[in-house]
Amino acid sequence: MNDTKSLPDLPDRLSSNTKSPHHVEEIFEHNIGILLNGKERTNVEEYCISEGWVKIPSPKALDRRGQPLLITLKGVVEAFYS
Repeated sequence: MNDTKSLPDLPDRLSSNTKSPHHVEEIFEHNIGILLNGKERTNVEEYCISEGWVKIPSPKALDRRGQPLLITLKGVVEAFYS
């Protein structure tokens, strides 16, 4: 009954941060692509399809822990396996 070819369904909200409650490890075993307004984004840290936003790291600004600040971009979000 185990079908190794089937991929897990992509959730509505997903984060690449392992400390986030929206992080699902089994999904990151596969390559994921994100489209924002029809353009593929390669630097997405977190997304939410139903609310229509993605979070990307700021190129220069850091928080007090030394992690990049996340910038929210809004639009039509599509997630897919690549």
